[in-house]
Amino acid sequence: MLKTLLRPVLRLLARILYRVKFRNPHNTRFTAERLLIVANHESFLDGLLLGLYLPTNPVFVVNTQIAKVPLFRLVLSMVDYLTVDPSSPMAIKKIIKLVESGRPVVIFPEGRITTTGSLMKVYEGPAFVAAKTGATIVPVRLDGPARTRFSRMSGEAPRGWFPKMHITVQPATKIDMPVADRAKERRRKAGEAMRRIMQEMLFATRPRQTLFTALLEASRNFGRHRRMVEDAKQIEYSYGDLIKMTLVLGRVGSRLGQPDERIGLLLPNLAATLGLLIGLGAFRRVPAMLNYTAGTEGMQNACVAAEIRTIITSRAFLEQGKLTDKVLALQNVRIVYLEDLREQITLGDKLWWLFYARWLPRSAGNHGHSDANSPEDTAVVLFTSGSEGKPKGVVLAHRAILANISQVRAIVDFNTADKVLNALPIFHSFGLTGGALLPLMTGTRVFLYPSPLHYRVIPELAYDRGCSILFGTSTFLGHYSKFAHPYDFFRLRYVVAGAEKLSPSVREQWFEKFGIRIFEGYGATETAPVIAVNAPMAYRTGTVGQLLPGIEHKLVPVPGIERGGILHVRGPNVMSGYYRYDKPGLLEAPQSEAGSGWYDTGDVVDIDDDGFVRILGRVKRFAKIAGEMVSLEVVEKIAAAASPAMMHAASTQPDPARGEALVLFTTDTSLNRERLQNTARELGLPELAVPRKIVAVDALPLLGTGKTDYVTLKQLAEKA
Repeated sequence: MLKTLLRPVLRLLARILYRVKFRNPHNTRFTAERLLIVANHESFLDGLLLGLYLPTNPVFVVNTQIAKVPLFRLVLSMVDYLTVDPSSPMAIKKIIKLVESGRPVVIFPEGRITTTGSLMKVYEGPAFVAAKTGATIVPVRLDGPARTRFSRMSGEAPRGWFPKMHITVQPATKIDMPVADRAKERRRKAGEAMRRIMQEMLFATRPRQTLFTALLEASRNFGRHRRMVEDAKQIEYSYGDLIKMTLVLGRVGSRLGQPDERIGLLLPNLAATLGLLIGLGAFRRVPAMLNYTAGTEGMQNACVAAEIRTIITSRAFLEQGKLTDKVLALQNVRIVYLEDLREQITLGDKLWWLFYARWLPRSAGNHGHSDANSPEDTAVVLFTSGSEGKPKGVVLAHRAILANISQVRAIVDFNTADKVLNALPIFHSFGLTGGALLPLMTGTRVFLYPSPLHYRVIPELAYDRGCSILFGTSTFLGHYSKFAHPYDFFRLRYVVAGAEKLSPSVREQWFEKFGIRIFEGYGATETAPVIAVNAPMAYRTGTVGQLLPGIEHKLVPVPGIERGGILHVRGPNVMSGYYRYDKPGLLEAPQSEAGSGWYDTGDVVDIDDDGFVRILGRVKRFAKIAGEMVSLEVVEKIAAAASPAMMHAASTQPDPARGEALVLFTTDTSLNRERLQNTARELGLPELAVPRKIVAVDALPLLGTGKTDYVTLKQLAEKA
């Protein structure tokens, strides 16, 4: 009787205090005969909120230790519950019996309240119950309780009394009993399936925003005065500072072009670069990040493809980077200097900030129109390296970048206690999304460093600034490990490698010298960029991890290659299209052999039964020798095993007798064919993959992103 009377009162209080919104966008029904409701666990309020808002009367499964907490015991008095000890073998039997009785059951698969704000360990028990009983699973996302005083958040996470909350119901699903010889393996596979369901739920319930509105929400969630970004100027900028920079620079910069016009940014990793990038988007101008390592021709081709008529750069940056002559040689573009742009901030702009934008930033950024910016609008244009011809402009919508951030957040627990060290250039998608925007949107502090090539400085910065997350390419990480003191990386808990294949020698060196496991990922500029990544809860050496939530995939077979196929992907993080040099300003929507909206990665991959992706090589990096397909990745693998301390790269040259011939470029002057043959035999690899021609070089040519420059190597191979 007391529960019946209290329920409407408590629901009214929740609606007033927490502005709770219950959403069931898919009209999911709660009428299944055997129903298991699973939810993420953010606070001691979770059970009460679900009990008040779910359109059914469930039984809550509660950890016996949690049930002893006085506050939680008071909350439990409002609902029906069953206490179980997760360590007891009888716990699963009790839950199975409860589900089979026909009562809807609510269970938190994490077992404990999150301390990171992200998904924690998912127990196998709830998944096995679902598989054993054939129950219908309804995932429910709780968003907001982690920001209350009733959570267990650690670190610097701000907690208040009455943050806004959302409860979102996802479509019903099921877990079939996995096929395996042993019960332990069946439980493991069921647990993996439940983890994927939870991750998909976290991703699917993300808000639809623009970069600017996401920045404003992050400021509300983590505190306007929280210091977030530090750059080479050694100044720390808070969310409030960044919002001011974004709106003022965006307002002044928007005068340089018309709505939806592309404006080039030629700037290093600075807080002002981020401010301009987000600010231009807030005022419906499109920032186009130019690759300053591409030379005059590369930048000119990029300007033509995206119809860039104005470039914002910095005199100090051009002088320090010795780029002045290259930039001044560009034709049909107006060069505007950041130093001059700041001087164009008028008294009117300052008053606009003080009396309007400071207090109504969302309205100020949208010119007072709530629908001025859409998640489908272009957030940024990035450019490919031009390894397959002239560089293409990759058009990424706000939707794509923020979806990719949400995908990564669903599987990796970046939080407010972390600090990211990002030296990867922001003109590269890995450096932009992973190294700059992801920290900004998750309350994770970030140090922006202007160059990844300072191999002695970066380890010292990681030590001095107490950084816990580092992004890099295999090449850069290899150099950092050589020059770093064993204690420089004492605080690092995540080192993420991408943009190129992680060298086994680099992986081993980091583990031996620093005790750190590198998490290898995989992606493309066209996917904003992450497609797959290893994570603490799902890691397999030699792979690039599992596909992120929300990504569909197809493998298209390749004649001559037995395993795997060319990977095609589709998802909310896929680009809006290309700008090409031969069709300036004309958006070419993504299209592949798999259909409209699909992106052809050009990579041959194999995906195992557990969903781990193994890169076999780019389809264009296979050589056809005497009718056999040989992967250049395998050639490089043999060389790396034969001489692990040196750098190697393989290319091809025409061969009238065999079709193509392999050419190995190496920094090891003593490496010969006999050593390669012996290594190939030890690895069980075919002798056909052993190159006949070996060319010693002082250093391999690299692109500005740290990748090997295979275009230059191809030219050298043809001359060899």
